[in-house]
Amino acid sequence: MHKAAEMSQLQNCSKLSSPCLSEPAADMASSSSDEPSAKETPGAECPIYEEVLCLDRAEQNQRLAVEELIKTEASYVHTIELCVCDIRVHLQQKQLPDIDLEGLFSNIDDVLCVSKRFLKGLEATVSQEPEQLLLISALFQEFKEEMESIYKVYCACYEQALLLVESYKKDPRLQQQIVETLNTTVPHTGASDLSFFLVMPVQRVTKYPLLLQKILENTSARDKAYAALQSAASAMLEINANINEYKRRKEVATKYSKVEQLTLRERLSRLNKHSIAKKTMRLSRLFMHEAGILPKTEDKEFDCLEEKFQFLASGVTELKENVTSYLNNLQVFLLSKPQECKLEMEGAAQQYRRLAGTLCRTTFPEFRRQLDRLVYQPLCSLSETLKGPQQLIRKRLDKLLDYEEIEEKKCEMGNVTYDEEATMNTYLAINTLLVSELPTFNQVAMQWLGQILRSLVALQRDLAKQVLQEAEIELAQLPHSHIPLPTFWKMVKDTLSQSGAQLNSFCQKFEMIMPNPVLQPLSPAEECRVLSLVNKHGPDKLYQLTSNISGSKDLDLTLQRGQIVALLHEMDTKGNANRWLVDAGGHRGYVLAGKLQPYHLVQSQSPRMQMLALDDGAERRRHSYTLPETPRPQVLITPPAFQVVAGYAFTARSPHEVSLQAGQPLTVLEPHDKKGSKEWSLVEVNGQRGYVPSTYLMMVPTQELGGWSLPAWSLPTQQT
Repeated sequence: MHKAAEMSQLQNCSKLSSPCLSEPAADMASSSSDEPSAKETPGAECPIYEEVLCLDRAEQNQRLAVEELIKTEASYVHTIELCVCDIRVHLQQKQLPDIDLEGLFSNIDDVLCVSKRFLKGLEATVSQEPEQLLLISALFQEFKEEMESIYKVYCACYEQALLLVESYKKDPRLQQQIVETLNTTVPHTGASDLSFFLVMPVQRVTKYPLLLQKILENTSARDKAYAALQSAASAMLEINANINEYKRRKEVATKYSKVEQLTLRERLSRLNKHSIAKKTMRLSRLFMHEAGILPKTEDKEFDCLEEKFQFLASGVTELKENVTSYLNNLQVFLLSKPQECKLEMEGAAQQYRRLAGTLCRTTFPEFRRQLDRLVYQPLCSLSETLKGPQQLIRKRLDKLLDYEEIEEKKCEMGNVTYDEEATMNTYLAINTLLVSELPTFNQVAMQWLGQILRSLVALQRDLAKQVLQEAEIELAQLPHSHIPLPTFWKMVKDTLSQSGAQLNSFCQKFEMIMPNPVLQPLSPAEECRVLSLVNKHGPDKLYQLTSNISGSKDLDLTLQRGQIVALLHEMDTKGNANRWLVDAGGHRGYVLAGKLQPYHLVQSQSPRMQMLALDDGAERRRHSYTLPETPRPQVLITPPAFQVVAGYAFTARSPHEVSLQAGQPLTVLEPHDKKGSKEWSLVEVNGQRGYVPSTYLMMVPTQELGGWSLPAWSLPTQQT
């Protein structure tokens, strides 16, 4: 067989070299075929022929490689179209609530769009064969950035999609629905699950460098398209490297952005020597940063992005709280059912009841549902979305402190361990990801928040329009609805004037009949506390709580109704004028400004005793119109007196202590023990003296059997 192959090669060589033979040699060859001619040298011409054959073979392989690139791209696009247009649509039509289609298919629509345009460009090069390789190289360079942007997102989400597929396999019902969809839409593929299709974009982007390398191997280095093909292959390798790096960063971000809800026992179980040492190092380094001992690592770009993000997060949190309060208040208003109140009035009362009934039955409930669906639920989703970046920003600070510590060690010793190198890479990955992703995230979140605010404004505008329409229908039925406007306003003023005169007359009679209240003295403990507040802050700073408050935020105080405090500042640290900083006689914190009313000290008959009285201007009755100023007798109004009672039951454990029952009144003799500690107070109860825990005591207004007591009026004798 080898000899036959050699003879065939020699025959081919002789055929190819026949034009180059000399005429005598040709004549001799024609005259005698048995004897070989001395001038015929096929062995010397074979290297040239082999080179020609190799060139033909390389050109053929190059053409096959180009065809493979175009045909496999067409097959790939066709498969992705099946996945998007058939499989996903069929699953959507099934309306299976347990299948996360967005998590499964990610941005496959973008992948299909770019791949279609890329295939169209490849097919256009077929008709331009002399320049085809240059055009293919230029096409890869043109789509480089687009391919990287879409494939890195898809590849980063691919692992999560596989986890979803595996979870669906464990549910027989869902798996049956998926298999039924595959058998209906793509029976020719024989696929048993979705992973067969989901892996294709991942495989395709990694195959581009191999296909280009195959074309490059069959292209001569002297070819003008060789350098362009090299550049295209390098670009595809760079895309794959960037995708892998992006995927690594996303994995790090996913690991550290999870917000774990751990109990105290679970947190304590995670403590060990290594974690305690690491947290101690971070805390000490943070203190040295704040004290100026060590310089901070500045990153102005990240600091600017973080400031915008934190501003956005605080705005979303505050808006969510306000909308929650708005919905709760609206629900309370609807439960009150004002339309069901029987008003024994004629005229406009009936129209009011009909209007209130219409609004409470249809308009307001529909408005509340729309507000919950279009504003509150999106706000909750946006708030949940912000938790991941918030956690990642906090982790970045921890990793930055670790990075600085390891960097110092590296400068001193010249090398670091493998784990320390991994820690440094983790910080760099988190920082790079935040710097690259936060601008887009902030922009999208701002657009999201803007859409929520526009929905809120539109709902409020529609509500006002509906209420106005309903009110106009009822107003049209009033007897004065068609009179001229000046006449109507004159009638209103006359009515208000008449009502004001009646109210003024009633107030005068009430104040003449009712005597002045009897001043009630403060308890000794309360008197000492109030005098202490006066000495510290002055009498002009005293305020009293109008109702019980329970602190719900950091630094909020929990106080009883009637308790006296001193005002320190009329806003909190964020500039909120609705939260005031007060001194409660030991504890300092914030209370709602609307729960406070001013008080001033009134000197009592006893030189030592002082009592609190409401500021006359704060308790004056308010009206929506101004009453004529008429002299009236001055009435002294004082707040209820206070007494100290036991908030909890306490059992004495030594002769120096005294037992208490919950709610039992007592007298505080000294608000501290003999050593000056305020944790224990010396009290007297039922004639016995002893120490009790100070936290067991509470101050309440004087109580009677019927509940909170009013000022003690001396009623006039009944006249017959």
